[in-house]
Amino acid sequence: MKKRYRNKLVFSEKALQERVKELTCLYEMSEFSQKENLTLSELLSYFVRLIPPAWQYPYLTVARIKFNKKSYTSRGFKETSFRLIEKINVNRKERGTIEVYYLKKMPYVDDGPFLKEERKLLQVISRKVAIDIERIEAKEKIKIFQEQIRHADRLATIGELAAGVAHEINNPLNSILGFAQLINKNNNLNEQDKNDVERIIKASLHSREIIKKLMYFTRQMPQDFTMVNLNQVIRDAMYFLEPQCKKEKVTVSYNLDDNLPLIFADNLQLNQVIVNIVVNAIQAMQKKRKLTIATHSNLQSVFLGIEDTGVGMSEEIMRHIFNPFFTTKITGKGTGLGLSVVHGIVTNHKGKINVKSKEGIGTKFEIEFPVKTN
Repeated sequence: MKKRYRNKLVFSEKALQERVKELTCLYEMSEFSQKENLTLSELLSYFVRLIPPAWQYPYLTVARIKFNKKSYTSRGFKETSFRLIEKINVNRKERGTIEVYYLKKMPYVDDGPFLKEERKLLQVISRKVAIDIERIEAKEKIKIFQEQIRHADRLATIGELAAGVAHEINNPLNSILGFAQLINKNNNLNEQDKNDVERIIKASLHSREIIKKLMYFTRQMPQDFTMVNLNQVIRDAMYFLEPQCKKEKVTVSYNLDDNLPLIFADNLQLNQVIVNIVVNAIQAMQKKRKLTIATHSNLQSVFLGIEDTGVGMSEEIMRHIFNPFFTTKITGKGTGLGLSVVHGIVTNHKGKINVKSKEGIGTKFEIEFPVKTN
């Protein structure tokens, strides 16, 4: 009788110790998850280290959390045939798993070598991880949304300023250009005067092109939306750019879907999008010079891809490429308006633009335009 009582007491003490370990694990997880500016990687890396000490045989326990195609493992992790696994469901969608392994075979208890309480603990941890992931991802989305609002506000302010400047400069510039062209027709000009006038004309035309880009950026140019074939716009734009590509020894490869649906767009503005991106690509390529232009579609959208083998961009530069007047080119080689114009036109067409770039490898612009449906 005493022996049975003593065994029962030992069992109760052991069970209590197990519950203490489980509660300690959950408490430490809760404490850590309250940290400010916690990243998903930091959270999962820390959580996976807290799991083994909560199990019956901590020195034989290893754990792994798989999430978004990434793995986070505890020290000495190794897969064995002695495993507990639980799904991580975020917003009712399976996004990963939590696995607990024993490194060697242990006596059978409830769930193989695992206690039934350990199965329940893993379920609780899985729900805890899912809740914390939802919270962190929600914070990240809010940050992105706030940055988009700030960016849109900056663009609106700069747009108003640019529109005013463009209108103020346009009229006197046209007068300068017109008078310079009249003077240039004078047959009595000496060689020096003729060269000077031609410089004025060239500078005026360059300035007018900048103003035109400003007008596109601020949506001050008249628009003519019709049903257009994106492939034809590409061919028209590249007709004028292919001589430059040939001169710069750039190989152009086309992969155009012949069954593209028409889109409701301004032909000239789409032309401007292609020209600006391609010219940037030509200027970015140094040794390997290959440009790939592709189109495809689904029921809702038409997609345009322009990919180069240029120098690529860092993440820091990519954050600013659509900002007006931002350029990495040397003074006199760029206005910093080209990609701002592209962004403005794509947005005006209710489209989306995505940029992927890797330094030393190249850059790809992916643009999506909606298909007009009745």
